[in-house]
Amino acid sequence: MALRYLDLGVILVYLLGITWFGARFRGGQQSLRDYFLGGRNAPWWAIAFSIVSAETSTLTIIGTPAIAFDGNFGFLQVVLGYLFARLLIVTLFLPQYFRGEMFTAYELMQRRFGHRIRKLTAGSFLVLRALAEGVRVFAISIVISIILGTGEMASIALIVALTLFYTFEGGMTAVIWTDVIQMFLYVAGAIVSYFVILDNIPGGWAHVVNTAGELNKLQIFDFRFEWSAEFFARPYSFWGGVIGGLFLTTASHGTEQLMVQRLLSARSQHESRMALLASWFVILFQFTLFLMIGTTLFVYYRDTGLAEPVPHDRIYPQFIWSKLPVGVAGLVVAAILAAAMSNLSAALNALASTTVMDFYRPISEARGRRLDERHYLKLARWTTVFWGLVLLVIGFFARHWGKVLEAGLGIASVVYGSLLGVFLLGLLTKRVNEPAAMTGMLAGLLTMLYVKLETSVAFTWYVLIGSAVTFAAGYLASFVTADRKGIEA
Repeated sequence: MALRYLDLGVILVYLLGITWFGARFRGGQQSLRDYFLGGRNAPWWAIAFSIVSAETSTLTIIGTPAIAFDGNFGFLQVVLGYLFARLLIVTLFLPQYFRGEMFTAYELMQRRFGHRIRKLTAGSFLVLRALAEGVRVFAISIVISIILGTGEMASIALIVALTLFYTFEGGMTAVIWTDVIQMFLYVAGAIVSYFVILDNIPGGWAHVVNTAGELNKLQIFDFRFEWSAEFFARPYSFWGGVIGGLFLTTASHGTEQLMVQRLLSARSQHESRMALLASWFVILFQFTLFLMIGTTLFVYYRDTGLAEPVPHDRIYPQFIWSKLPVGVAGLVVAAILAAAMSNLSAALNALASTTVMDFYRPISEARGRRLDERHYLKLARWTTVFWGLVLLVIGFFARHWGKVLEAGLGIASVVYGSLLGVFLLGLLTKRVNEPAAMTGMLAGLLTMLYVKLETSVAFTWYVLIGSAVTFAAGYLASFVTADRKGIEA
């Protein structure tokens, strides 16, 4: 018991330290630019690590090993699609975002179409991020419940309460710099964990390769192609993975405020481009590492005959807590918790920025109310509190949504299609106007709700289907409208 107290002490000290570190960035915040964009002073490499931290999160840390435990390395096909998406974003999206100073991705939609579609896209993001972040909140509650022995509902309340404090205080600057620290720590912890698992397996790496290889658990590519329901129900084929990863990441990094806010925080378009491209190499390393952990854990449980934790999302955190050396286990778990707090903090900041900048401020100014920056800054902080309470409620219901990683990606993918489709209408066409674009978005959302609820199509196809329907419906609708406003010169 004394040894467990040492681990708990390490966790407590780290969480208090990282919370203090994040909260101290409140000093010097005088405007919304400081609070939502970090004053645009962060270097590109820090933003790159922040992108990685947001993209991987706790869903990756506990969800990816579970995918490899149950399957193979096929998820890396999705990661290959992430690279193609980044190349598309830096070519097509970033030049538009850096034409003037923007606070949110949805200001681009107003520039291209009008204020109604800005609110529609911003509202879609609020729903998307709230639901997807609720899954992340539940994911970290799995870790906390293993450590403290608390119920999952109590754990969800604990993590949200802890995160709200330094998000309220530190803003985007705190988000970026805590991301940098936490990413290095949880990656280092994962590397240590991997070698500890190997040390518990007689025969080590050679035995893992032989055992996993015989069962095809090291397979990466699946080039099988057939035009059938089974093919589209398989999430990790080469075609579904690469195409799905391309469309998913183009949507998440190109149209969702959670990621776009980080890109807008860069000092210039050049530094934003460097941050986004550099982040892919770290992403590839991380996913490979966590898949290797999952496969190694599979061999460990197979050889020892131990009962597997259920659900399998609990396998990696439970191994950390039970097998890692005292002190090291506490530090690794603390890093996972803190990384989750950082992700949640970024989501809260993005939700608050969209609420204030895309809804409250435009409405106030349209009514002739010119409020000072202090008013908006105060509102931004309390809007963060509001969204924290919303995520707390959603996290309670996320317990019943299946595997945490696939649940998070699946929920996001339903809305991503219509978001990406309408952005592509704005960037690639000139004839499509606001009513046509809104028609396209509605068609895309309805289609994806049907696909999600009534078909067995894998989540990796969702964004492609949703964006294709949105683009096609919007473009066809433009033929019955008169206005052909294009992107402002």
